[in-house]
Amino acid sequence: MHWRATGALRRSAVLGAGGLASAVVLGEPGVLVLTVPLLLVSVPALWRRPISRPLVETAMPHTSLREGEGVSLDLHISEADDVEQVTRVLTPQRLVVGRPHQGRLVSPWPATRQLEVSPRRWGGYVVSERIALTSTWAGFRWGPVVPAERPLSVLPAAPAYDSRAEQPRPKGLVGAHRSTQQGQGSELAGIRTFQPGDRLRRINWRVSARTGALHTTTTRAEQDAGLMLVVDLLAEHGASGGLGGSTSSLDLTVRAAAALAEHAAAQGDRVSLKLIGDRARPVPAGVGRRHLRRVLGTLAAVRPGSAPYDEATRLNLRVGAGTTVVLLSPLLADTIATTAATLTRRGIPTVVIDTLPEDLVPDLPDRDQTLVDLAWRMRRLDRGGVLSALDAIGCPVVTWRGRGTVDEVMRDLGRRGGHPRVRA
Repeated sequence: MHWRATGALRRSAVLGAGGLASAVVLGEPGVLVLTVPLLLVSVPALWRRPISRPLVETAMPHTSLREGEGVSLDLHISEADDVEQVTRVLTPQRLVVGRPHQGRLVSPWPATRQLEVSPRRWGGYVVSERIALTSTWAGFRWGPVVPAERPLSVLPAAPAYDSRAEQPRPKGLVGAHRSTQQGQGSELAGIRTFQPGDRLRRINWRVSARTGALHTTTTRAEQDAGLMLVVDLLAEHGASGGLGGSTSSLDLTVRAAAALAEHAAAQGDRVSLKLIGDRARPVPAGVGRRHLRRVLGTLAAVRPGSAPYDEATRLNLRVGAGTTVVLLSPLLADTIATTAATLTRRGIPTVVIDTLPEDLVPDLPDRDQTLVDLAWRMRRLDRGGVLSALDAIGCPVVTWRGRGTVDEVMRDLGRRGGHPRVRA
């Protein structure tokens, strides 16, 4: 790479020299008057011809973002004595917004502005740009050069979500959920007669004085629970417009899973992730912020339909005790409904979250739209039959609506878990 004369310098030098020669040969002072401004620009530019060899480097302070967040691309130029202006152009990508001016920036050096990148959808991106340097009087240009590409991981933006419902059957060491078993906790379970081994500080002196016999206060144990997220990645229905735009079924599924995982991790519950239709390895149960980061990173890297359908039909979830299973799916594949029905019949607390957009309309411009609408209505009727069948066997199906989506069904599952069960 070396400094090259710009087109403006070439034109001004040729026209200026030609005009000067014509004025001298023809004796026309008017031609000289017209060519003097061109010479006043080209001569200083040629006199200050750059001889340095700039080294252009870029840096990105963060390699992981959330949807809608932005990161600046820092520019470092060494041996920039001859540089007067910097031109930066961001490589265009779908659902990636560059600021300012859509990723095109022209500024003086060294007082250059920052170029910012803001992805609008979760996933993996490669950020690159082209940079050109201009010398004084816009006479010579260095580049454009393409610095090293920077990988960027964009995690799904978890929508505002909060749930006041407790897990149906918590089973663990210590946590925030009330257990059906008695133990050390703060939730009152009842008052009974004092027995050997009871703690003295649990004696209820008011009841003991009234009845004439020692009575103790019992409490419910507070335990942690497990949450298994089963994500349907067999296909993506609808077009994604990024954060703030149109939403596909995969967008709803991934963002809802991220919100549930963050809420469970904040409560200290164990979170695991199983992907249906993706070759990525499942994430085992774990707790803590580091484990949550792993779950979100796996969700950000998913690709719909990357695994064969026959592999998705052979599921082995291996659900442990005290774990609630949440299936997130548009429910357009029989595999998900069969899995939910099997788990419900086994007595495992199971919730299905419907992530099919309500306003979804198939877009097939090369097909007869009348036939497409008819086929879609028939498919929706078939899907409605599947939802009714799941409801008939006691598997709740709710539509994702953000805050409080699963509160009611979690309470129902908790009350159902306290009832006696009849085993064949």
